[in-house]
Amino acid sequence: MGMTRNVSLSTALRYKGKGPFLTFILHRIGGLGMAIFITTHMLSSFLGGSAGNFLNGVYESWQFQVVIFFCVLFHAINGLRITILDLWPALIEYQREAIWVEWAVFIPVYGFSVFVIVSTALGGG
Repeated sequence: MGMTRNVSLSTALRYKGKGPFLTFILHRIGGLGMAIFITTHMLSSFLGGSAGNFLNGVYESWQFQVVIFFCVLFHAINGLRITILDLWPALIEYQREAIWVEWAVFIPVYGFSVFVIVSTALGGG
């Protein structure tokens, strides 16, 4: 027997789970973003011609690279945090602190990477 939930969209959007909920959602978005990237990459090689060139142009653009790098980097760092908390269950009581450490690592690494991607794309390096 399946579990039924009577939660409306408006109730779900008002949920105030803060840090853990945000990382949960961003982890899912990151995984979805990587799946979309892999799918477009495979489609571009199978389709070839103008459709393949169009898809290549999409995922080779610096804007797409900034978005996909967010997905990959956040997914990797958050996955590492989840793995550490799974391997050492006593640390779960420090979950919120672990999320702060995750953001403290993610923001500078992502910021520097975006700077490099954008400056290279705009002819700065």
